[in-house]
Amino acid sequence: MSTKYIFVTGGVTSSLGKGIICASLGRLLVARGLKVTIQKLDPYINVDPGTMNPYEHGEVYVTDDGAETDLDLGHYERFLDIKTSQSNNVTTGRIYYDVITKERQGAYLGKTVQVIPHITDEIQSHVLKLGQSGDYDVVIIEIGGTVGDIESLPYIEAVRQLRYNVGRHNTLSIHLTLVPYLAAAGELKTKPTQHSVKTLSESGLQPDILVCRSEHPLDETIRRKVAQFCNVELEDVIESLDARSIYEVPLLMQKEGLDKRVIKKLKLKTEEPNLDNWIGFVEAVCNPSGQIEIALVGKYVEHHDSYKSIVEALIHAGAVNDCEVNIKWIQSDNLTRENVKDEFKGVSGVLVAPGFGGRGISGKLAAVEYARLNNIPFFGICLGMQCAVIEFARDVCGWEDANSTEFDEDTEHPIIDIMQDQKNIENMGGTMRLGKYKCKVKAGTKAYEAYGSDLVEERHRHRYEVNNNLRYKLTENGMVLSGMNPERDLVEIVELPKHPWFVGVQFHPELRSTVNNPQPLFVDFVKASLKHSKSTDLYKPLKKDKVAAEGS
Repeated sequence: MSTKYIFVTGGVTSSLGKGIICASLGRLLVARGLKVTIQKLDPYINVDPGTMNPYEHGEVYVTDDGAETDLDLGHYERFLDIKTSQSNNVTTGRIYYDVITKERQGAYLGKTVQVIPHITDEIQSHVLKLGQSGDYDVVIIEIGGTVGDIESLPYIEAVRQLRYNVGRHNTLSIHLTLVPYLAAAGELKTKPTQHSVKTLSESGLQPDILVCRSEHPLDETIRRKVAQFCNVELEDVIESLDARSIYEVPLLMQKEGLDKRVIKKLKLKTEEPNLDNWIGFVEAVCNPSGQIEIALVGKYVEHHDSYKSIVEALIHAGAVNDCEVNIKWIQSDNLTRENVKDEFKGVSGVLVAPGFGGRGISGKLAAVEYARLNNIPFFGICLGMQCAVIEFARDVCGWEDANSTEFDEDTEHPIIDIMQDQKNIENMGGTMRLGKYKCKVKAGTKAYEAYGSDLVEERHRHRYEVNNNLRYKLTENGMVLSGMNPERDLVEIVELPKHPWFVGVQFHPELRSTVNNPQPLFVDFVKASLKHSKSTDLYKPLKKDKVAAEGS
């Protein structure tokens, strides 16, 4: 069977959830025995999001091979339980960079380099690269932005060409659109969807399936109207209502028959779907026995997408522990030793989040100190782990000026220092310690108890590390270096053995947590927080209601 390509575009407005729809469709096809991957085409000119502000872009998702990518790749991995790579995220910046590099090398034999055919050909080559690998039955391609955006036009044209180049029978176009409800009129309006499809069709791309986001159900009259004026069959108008959890969306899409329509149109040979594990997970997420509150301390908390993978990893861990994890978002800039007790009132665990730069560090240090002294389960990730080391060096080891050279280059005790191979870096993009590295885990530690293994692999994104020349002071005063990189002898995990649960990690464990394989440290952290909540009367039991999980 030749590889099939499904192109997903969005119209009317941004933030409709193309990534979730792509991931949900992918989950349904995987449940039918197909090999599926998803690619994101981003229209911005940055080569990758690695140098973009979290307020601009949200989280930068890092793959095993060290690619800094769009956060939607996290959804793809979490839903499909697959590993993505550099090939799964393509930006306009990357396309132009590759074309200009080829031009400088003389690859175009002196021809005038133009958007058509050279840019559109380059886009097609990146799409076909995944399909021609022979590893996948279906490649789903999400096109970022909204139909009608100037920056998206080369992608739409490339898709139009590619549909003919690989054969229309091997491709499918899905358009995600909005059917808004006007309260004053008391009715749903289809005109925005009609205009969106018209704009797409004017570019030569007629959608085969419409997925219609709406706050209210689409009755048959609305569906027929959309089908008639958008030139699709009635069965190809798919309703997409708001769900209690993003993980419920695959079940809602199956109920609407999205996977069946895709299979029929692409003439795919599949098995009967098996979603038993997924349904069980959704029931655990939507119907827990109780709830706990965990404080997430960070400098970007106004923009929750900056910590998207952490949020999802906590959801996965909550499902394993039969509890709902409510996050108390705490802006580190506003946290002090004086108000930390009030801010942490009612929380059962403290997670100090990753980040860059010195803003908000004093608040993160206050969070670490309070959790350490009051035996509250603590989890520090990347910069959060570095803050735990700094606080310990200051308040336990007696080095009052201990710091990171990221914040104070002249400190006498640089307990956190820039990595040796990062000192002469000039270009900021794609030059950090990125991607998957091994970690040797020490037996008898909290980390070993969580992983159940003495050798693990986790993903990284950082320039600074625990200073090997000064780490002796930490161990002398009781901090355990429970995880080490075996190749370079770098500290990966630290913990305090006399504390109920105090763990800091240099890597980003949240990036490898999926529905089928929740990240072990998150599972153990939530377990410890749940235990703490029950011992301090913070645990809140919930009444169980029957969850109507469709599509079994």
